[in-house]
Amino acid sequence: MTPSKKLHIGMSLAPTWLSGDAWRRADSGVEGLYGSDFYLDVALRAEQAKLDFAFLPDSLFLNTGLLASGTGFASLDPTLLLASIARETSRIGLLSTASTTFFPPYIVARQIQSLNWLSNGRAGWNIVTALDGNANFGLSEMPSPEERYARAAEFTEVVRQLWESFPYEALKLDRENGLFADADLVKPVDHEGSFFTVKGPLNLPRFGKTRIPLVQAGASGAGRDFASSVADAIFASTPDKAAAVDLRADLRKRAEQRGRKGDDIRVLPGLSLYLAPTRAEAEELFAETNARVSRDRCLATVLEMTGLDLCDWPAKRQVKATDLPPPPETVRSRTHSQLLRRMIERDEPAVEDLLRRPEVIGSAHWLVVGTPSDAVAQIKDWAAAGAIDGFVAFPGGSLDAVRLLLEQVVPALGDLGLFRKDYSGSTFFEHLTQE
Repeated sequence: MTPSKKLHIGMSLAPTWLSGDAWRRADSGVEGLYGSDFYLDVALRAEQAKLDFAFLPDSLFLNTGLLASGTGFASLDPTLLLASIARETSRIGLLSTASTTFFPPYIVARQIQSLNWLSNGRAGWNIVTALDGNANFGLSEMPSPEERYARAAEFTEVVRQLWESFPYEALKLDRENGLFADADLVKPVDHEGSFFTVKGPLNLPRFGKTRIPLVQAGASGAGRDFASSVADAIFASTPDKAAAVDLRADLRKRAEQRGRKGDDIRVLPGLSLYLAPTRAEAEELFAETNARVSRDRCLATVLEMTGLDLCDWPAKRQVKATDLPPPPETVRSRTHSQLLRRMIERDEPAVEDLLRRPEVIGSAHWLVVGTPSDAVAQIKDWAAAGAIDGFVAFPGGSLDAVRLLLEQVVPALGDLGLFRKDYSGSTFFEHLTQE
């Protein structure tokens, strides 16, 4: 198959290859987790493979209950880390994450535009409303999803206005006539809205004329409405092909209803990859990595997301759609909850199988456990089905999975005509719009 459009591939710099017990491997390099070289190595490998972007998700809280066995969401600030990587790379996009629930828009506009300057036009903004962390920002509880997305919509509009308030054309740098900038081209935004009052202008000019890509994370109804109105791409959990097909079709339809083209929004699901030279080795890697995921923790996840208490259920008992109670009124992630309920209604798995599903043990990402050839076959199949415009890679189990992805899977996709052989542009937006 020779597709008319190439896939867009991002590389997560969140060290998922250290998740579970993988950090205990002798070759994990975990000692470098809070230094830039650890991430720079992966970003350089991703750039050599011609990926669209390197991506760093973010959480603004620490889960101390998980620290004994893992990071508990401890991480470096994404924009600061990507700024350090910008100096050592030259082509790959740099997608930073910033919350619209906790930060002021002026700060985010300045940080992302600063990264754009430092990287010569390679910055992107992953827009998140956040699922937790309210106690660190003076909030007794998280706002409702509806309020978070209403705030996000206004926040994003303010950021975009600030980026336009000091246009690149205003920067004259005319030594002969002593004119640094044309102040008449710099305008305040004078925004007064439901959530924000921002005068502007931004105290940093826009970099060049190519705009900064906007990526949105989330696939609830409110998230889809928001994404379809502003996002160039959406990063979402789609544990199976049917979910991805439905999501992509729905987002394209919503985008068209808002006067955009369906192709203006790209669906890039997370792809969790446990790769090894043989399937047996890959399955062993997956099992070893998740060996300490406790049954109690999985049962608690099912209870929180569905309201179904399986503590006393036999391992072989089938969980049927009719067993599901009404959805809980409040859940940490509506999207995750809906995906889990959907899977139970469709598959009606045994308890022991349910507790091993990605919707329960992870973030409900598309999961491949196998060889590089297995991964290529699945990606090709999903692309042919119209399920994806690309993906964000989350290698798991070991650093070898990262290498196998970048050195075998990605080149094989290029040989199939599914991915670029080289960069044709120099900015993130040019990569994302390359056909």
